[in-house]
Amino acid sequence: MSLRLLITGANGQIGWHLQRTLAPLGEVVALTRDQLDLADLDAVTRTIHDSQAEIVVNAAAYTAVDKAESEPEVARTINAAAPARMAEELARSGGLLIHYSTDYVFDGTKAGPYEESDTTAPLNVYGRTKLESEQAIVSSGCAYILLRTTWVYDIRGKNFLRTVLRLARQKEELRMVGDQFGAPTWARTLAEATTVLIAKSAERHAAGGSWQNGIYHLTAAGQTSWAGFAQAILEDYESLLDWPADTGEFGGPLMARRVVPITSDQYLAAARRPRNSVLCNSRIQAAFGITMPDWRGQLRLAMQEAIR
Repeated sequence: MSLRLLITGANGQIGWHLQRTLAPLGEVVALTRDQLDLADLDAVTRTIHDSQAEIVVNAAAYTAVDKAESEPEVARTINAAAPARMAEELARSGGLLIHYSTDYVFDGTKAGPYEESDTTAPLNVYGRTKLESEQAIVSSGCAYILLRTTWVYDIRGKNFLRTVLRLARQKEELRMVGDQFGAPTWARTLAEATTVLIAKSAERHAAGGSWQNGIYHLTAAGQTSWAGFAQAILEDYESLLDWPADTGEFGGPLMARRVVPITSDQYLAAARRPRNSVLCNSRIQAAFGITMPDWRGQLRLAMQEAIR
């Protein structure tokens, strides 16, 4: 099996890992924002058409949740209109679109984990634009796999893990939201799982079947709060200090030793967040045999990768 794949957002958290995990599947073209800005819709259409890619993995997005409240049209262009253009081109060519969405399409009021069939009701501009992307892709007629995930982090880029370590060098204690719950998910684990489902989809397609369509939840197993996530970061960092360390945020001691939980009302932010961001992975497990590891184990592996 040798596929022609196109990745957008190649320098992003997931996109960076996808370049490596997808390489064994065929020819991978990975485009950074400088090479393809999703705000330029005509460039999106032209790039997808000219690439002749069998599979497009859209790992690019406008992810500044609070800033989106004051830039709704920019967020909508990148998060909704651009994926819609990708889907239109792939509907014509017969290709498959892999697109990442978010727990923020839900309002967070459900008592248990969200399933794919649950009613969507986003609380903020970011969530609304991601829901619009889902709706546009589904209605386009292209083959698609939409992957909703939560609380993505990595050891590179701008994310919660690195923010916590930076703050822990400046303060003796950290104050983090303790009444919002989700599953911190390492970008590398997402890329690996995405590669598995692409390989299996391609095998079925090559055997004479159609591309497998659907919306799937794909997150780490288990759950915690932002405060619990931050506390785990501090604990794992301290336990790994005996390892040879790099410089920067992954080297040297921290000032902070504890995390103080605060309420969502105490956390002043422009965008409202769902209190419950926990997603159920049972559908993707049944369809592709993918079982995601627990968030706590993923975090420790990510920290080991950074500090080794």
